[in-house]
Amino acid sequence: MTTLPSHPFGTKITATDVQDTLASCEGWENRYRALIKWGKLLPSLSDAEKTASVPIPGCESQVWLLCKKNNETFHFSADSDARIVKGLLAVVLAVSEGKKKSQLQDFDYEKYFEQLELLSHLSESRGNGLRAIVNFIKCL
Repeated sequence: MTTLPSHPFGTKITATDVQDTLASCEGWENRYRALIKWGKLLPSLSDAEKTASVPIPGCESQVWLLCKKNNETFHFSADSDARIVKGLLAVVLAVSEGKKKSQLQDFDYEKYFEQLELLSHLSESRGNGLRAIVNFIKCL
C-alpha cells in the first residue's frame, strides 16, 4: 500500500487559515504569492507516485492526485507542474484532508471558492481544472 507524504493541509493549515490569509492579502498579486507559498509546502511526488496517481481530466496543467483511505477517512497527496495549480491543490486539501466520504460529498466547495474569491480571478481552464479535482474527490 502506498504511503503518502505528509503535508500541513487540513491539519496545521485549515480552511479557516486559508480564508483568513487570503482575506488579509492586499490585491491579487499577494494572493497569488500566498497560493504559490502553500504549493511549496506540498511535498513533490516521486515519478513512481505520479505514475500511480489518478489522472484528472479537465486540467490544463499536469495534476497528480493520490488518495488513501484509512478506516473511514481519506488522506490525499497531490502535485502539479504549475506553481499556481499546486497552490490551488493545497487550498482544496485544506478542506479535504482527513475527512470522511460524507463530509467530502456534503462540503460546498463552490461556496468555499466564492468566499475566497478564487474563481473570478482564475482563467476559465484553471477554474475548470479546480472543479475537476473537486469532482474526483467527491466521487470517491
